[in-house]
Amino acid sequence: MTSKYLVKGGRVIDPANNADEILDILIEGNIVAAIGRDLAGKEVTAGAEIIDASGKLVTPGLVDMHVHLRDPGRTDEETIESGLRAAARGGFTSIACMSNTDPVIDSAPVVEYIKRQAADVGFGNIFPIGSITSGLEGERLSEMGELVNVGAVAFSDDGKCVMNSQLMRRALEYTKIWDKAVISHAEDGFLARGGQMHEGYYSTTLGLKGIPAAAEEVIVARDIILAGLTGGRLHIAHLSTAGSLDLVKRAKEQGIRVTCEVTPHHLTLTDENLQGYNTNFKVNPPLRTAEDVAALRQGLRDGVIDAIASDHAPHARHEKEVEFDFAPFGLIGLETTLALILTEIVDRDVIGLSEAIGKMSVGPAEILGIAKGRLGIGDDADIVIIDSNVQHEVDPSKFESKSINTPYTGWRLKGLVTDVFSAGKPVIKGKVFVDGSVEGSRVLDPWKENHGYS
Repeated sequence: MTSKYLVKGGRVIDPANNADEILDILIEGNIVAAIGRDLAGKEVTAGAEIIDASGKLVTPGLVDMHVHLRDPGRTDEETIESGLRAAARGGFTSIACMSNTDPVIDSAPVVEYIKRQAADVGFGNIFPIGSITSGLEGERLSEMGELVNVGAVAFSDDGKCVMNSQLMRRALEYTKIWDKAVISHAEDGFLARGGQMHEGYYSTTLGLKGIPAAAEEVIVARDIILAGLTGGRLHIAHLSTAGSLDLVKRAKEQGIRVTCEVTPHHLTLTDENLQGYNTNFKVNPPLRTAEDVAALRQGLRDGVIDAIASDHAPHARHEKEVEFDFAPFGLIGLETTLALILTEIVDRDVIGLSEAIGKMSVGPAEILGIAKGRLGIGDDADIVIIDSNVQHEVDPSKFESKSINTPYTGWRLKGLVTDVFSAGKPVIKGKVFVDGSVEGSRVLDPWKENHGYS
């Protein structure tokens, strides 16, 4: 296979190096060997396969720091292979997987299994996030040192809040040894217990028990105080309320080591969307008010929000097709995040293109402490080519994911990933996976096949 490629004539957006111009990129082996104007014809490019990127965007491989892969444990919902394929289709060459698998990512063998499976698939990078507490039980810290030694990049009990403040304090103190982030699922379980959606006007009219904004904000405030006490690195996952954003903003002004992420669905949807009781809109934290959405968008403009992450949470179809109260929380987002951000955030002038790419590349990479999300000479050749002019309709039958629980079915979005390189190796070329499969050609889930999704 060719090991030398010249990506020619694309608009290179590399926020890490303040680049936004028409450039060529030479890939040699697994690294970026050269970058500049009109490299073709020079001796250094001899023997390179030309990839024409004219009229397209060329970015670092995107980094999604919040993904649920369900493998090990629920391979009917997602596997490491299907997750990596979905990530590549969405422009993500690096994903960080959350610890709430079965078994939990709280021991070296589970981390090693995930890394081994990812290496065998070869479609991108997976960075495991270890659990804060053993078994996600909230009673004692996991073997953090062991997890770091085998490759854990951060710690989180995502899906559950560490309600024991003393335990959270110890986690923030202990992780300072390796300068790893503690990722907080900020939700007071007592305030949120039994809740199905945001507490407010629509929960009242729909007759659904609400989850108040305070359930998130109480824990965000607590964890910020603990981060200030310990000097540890705190990251707030899927921040969803104006109050939480204000707390993070004030903490940053005080020099507390806190970062935060926001999801595309909390930037584009509100609690009003639940009026039809469509369980694909049921997420945790819940969709909030229009005022919260406006505040989060302003938080992007102000730079308070550090990263955009999908919180990709696959569920089997039969689990979502039940009464609203019994459906699990979560939606899938790896294959829609980039297009949603280009369409609903960049095109609506919330933030610029370079800022948006930065919050999906170098921003999350720096939080996780991984050498990804940049296109300097010598960097890993994780590169994505995007045709930002193409519009497409969201169609879950064409997803690489094994699950189809998206609320965006039928939305018209712009931005199509045409080519993906991971460590210099092509994963997708001309919209086709290197194994020859094309969009919608792979039936990964028997449910899809039996119900016409083939």
